[in-house]
Amino acid sequence: MQDSEFIEGLMSFIHASPTPFHAVEQMVLILEDNDFKRLNESDAWQLEASTGKFYVTRNDSSIIAFTLGSDPVEHGFRMVGAHTDSPCLKVKPNPEITKNSYFQLGVEIYGGVLLNPWFDRDLSLAGRVNYVTPDGDVGSTLVNFEQAIATIPSLAIHLDSNANEERTVDKQKHMPPVLMKMPEGNGDNKPDFREVLLHLLSKRQPELKIEKVLDYELSFYDVQAPAVIGLHQDFVASARLDNLLSCYTELMAMLKADEKQNCLLVCNDHEEVGSMSAAGAQGPFLKSVLERLCATPENLTRSMDQSMMISVDNAHGIHPNYADKHDENHGPILNQGPVIKMNANQRYASNSETSAAFRYICEEADVPVQSFVVRSDMACGSTIGPITASELGVRTIDVGVPTFAMHSIRELAGRWDAYYLYRALREYFQ
Repeated sequence: MQDSEFIEGLMSFIHASPTPFHAVEQMVLILEDNDFKRLNESDAWQLEASTGKFYVTRNDSSIIAFTLGSDPVEHGFRMVGAHTDSPCLKVKPNPEITKNSYFQLGVEIYGGVLLNPWFDRDLSLAGRVNYVTPDGDVGSTLVNFEQAIATIPSLAIHLDSNANEERTVDKQKHMPPVLMKMPEGNGDNKPDFREVLLHLLSKRQPELKIEKVLDYELSFYDVQAPAVIGLHQDFVASARLDNLLSCYTELMAMLKADEKQNCLLVCNDHEEVGSMSAAGAQGPFLKSVLERLCATPENLTRSMDQSMMISVDNAHGIHPNYADKHDENHGPILNQGPVIKMNANQRYASNSETSAAFRYICEEADVPVQSFVVRSDMACGSTIGPITASELGVRTIDVGVPTFAMHSIRELAGRWDAYYLYRALREYFQ
């Protein structure tokens, strides 16, 4: 796969994946196009002596895909991991707000959102809706309204002359998006958001025959499409680069895996809020799949001793306007290769053994590699890497592409770094 084809695929994938549900849906489509077979957790799996390609999902927002080419107990797995979720604004269960003749929706702040860039953007809604049919059947569907239906207007500087020096964001008061001007004569009657959803779904998916919307998990997102930008087209600008860039890159690399290798991809939901859920990295999803593939606890331990996990999550590139926020010897540069993330307090799972292995992989793939360590006087974030390592006892390294504006509504990464990472992971799977 050439660089231009890879980047076009990456941008299409992110644009079609405004929520973790949609990201998993897109990954399933790609996997099935490449002859992966779906497994269900409720079924008995007969894979002990199998070879082939399989995938399984949980909550429609986390996915594990794997290939079996040899005995996993004797040869272990080459594993990669990422997460499907990104910081965003999620619609509350009873969200309706009418104020000064405008209809708004109350939102919860999901994860560590950089809030200021959300103002004055063209926002749409996407996620999962649960419903009941006229026959009493309960179901769910994914929805993406695609068009801009809301915005969060800024307060004019004329009304807050110190805005550029002192303005703060009140998450409860300032973040509800505006959806419409209320009709004249409607008074204080609030539209029922579930009725609004029912009307919109009935128009978009009439085949569902929905009688009533029971509940939903919906998130606002910016409708602006991903783009390659820069004077020399050096950068990718997009929402959700953290961490859909990693999900797509890992998936594309695994599709090129040596058929004799045992390879595994896990993309978990809920990393941005701590990973403690049934579908998160701190839940049992990955371990339960591996237990089924290895049959006994002893076999699982033996398999993990022969395995390695590369946890891929974006790294902080050194910002030219805020260079003092970095350790001067560990400031990754965009388009100079993937980054090995290190932390003495185990916020990242990398150690000398796994970092040496990744450096060797990059050398074999002719890919440059960088290092990141947070300043000693600053706190460090974390990833699914330490969680997975502690749950499974598997050798793990944390890597990622350097990024600007992480957790903003629009992030920036180097286009060559994404392709460098793809080449390194492809070498790893070979």
